[in-house]
Amino acid sequence: MTGYYRTELTLALLLILQGSVRSDELKPPATAATVHTELRSALQSAPLTMLFNGSTPRDFAAWQHSFRQQLNELLGDSAPPPVWSTREVSRKVFSDHTRLELILHADNLFSLPVYVLLPMNDDSAGRFPAVLAVHGHGEFGADAVVGREDRTGIEKAIAAANYDYGLQFVRRGYVVVAPHLIPFGPRVDRSGYGGNDPCAVTFVRMQALGLLPITSNLRDLRWCLSLLEQRPEVDPTRMGCAGLSYGGRMTMLVAAVDSRVRIAAVSGALNLMQERFSGRHSCGSQMIPGLLNYGDYSEIGSLIAPRPCIWETGSEDSLIVAGWDERFRDRLQQAYRAAGAEDQLLYDRFAGGHRWNGEVAFTAFDRVLRP
Repeated sequence: MTGYYRTELTLALLLILQGSVRSDELKPPATAATVHTELRSALQSAPLTMLFNGSTPRDFAAWQHSFRQQLNELLGDSAPPPVWSTREVSRKVFSDHTRLELILHADNLFSLPVYVLLPMNDDSAGRFPAVLAVHGHGEFGADAVVGREDRTGIEKAIAAANYDYGLQFVRRGYVVVAPHLIPFGPRVDRSGYGGNDPCAVTFVRMQALGLLPITSNLRDLRWCLSLLEQRPEVDPTRMGCAGLSYGGRMTMLVAAVDSRVRIAAVSGALNLMQERFSGRHSCGSQMIPGLLNYGDYSEIGSLIAPRPCIWETGSEDSLIVAGWDERFRDRLQQAYRAAGAEDQLLYDRFAGGHRWNGEVAFTAFDRVLRP
């Protein structure tokens, strides 16, 4: 029985017990509700049985352990491969950094194309801090993040969203790894989808194999952290993650699951699954089946505590819905407060649209990763 019919039946029984209406006066609706209406009702009344309601560090630690365990069960195995091979596709030296293009291979996994950006200047500690820079939706994948201005049409995308934050990080003295996620960049041929959304098609196809796009992408991000750990230029104790839009969603997720991320910056992704999937289209790459039985993206974000996290939102970002964003912030606030880390929950509310800002994030990353 769907949530819609459970709600209708509960209301009917309540009216009968109160004497407000006789049972023979209740009539079924003249027409059946559409599946869209029923699903929207079910989504908006989802149980969310594991929302955090505590107030002490002990309360938070117990909840965090339980919810992370539940999240990992929903996602399935996201562990990076212990062994892999690397093939260098290209290398280009610029005045302020070197850009490597690599493909990672491991048995029984999809191959992973990534960029690695290496700064030119010396780091005083001998090895550099590192940032995992995650792209969002769009035709360019990680090309925009690393500033591949040789790609036709990419300049407009970079200018509109301040999208080359990977390039900005390497110029600040960070080693950067920027992967192409599924199904974006060279990992998708959009002409073969007949105008359909590659995220939706990929979700269905992977489900037929018992796989999830979001879990595969999470594994790839954790694989990138392992790659950074093995790079001789990198101090593996000083790694952060940053991303815009879907990149923000995946930054949130990898930081929640993998403690090697010391600090995270989530841009343009302060929205709840409950709102996204009940009110409008949202892609299959963001879907975690069964999540709303237990919590929402806000609970995943809360798993990052007590580590610092910056949440960027533009004043004109149409993807951030008033009311729902405050619900998200309230849940984060309660978790960080209980963890004794309220000062590690940072917001950058800037004037602008759906774009990377960096004003708070760059300063916070330098404070944490370049002490």
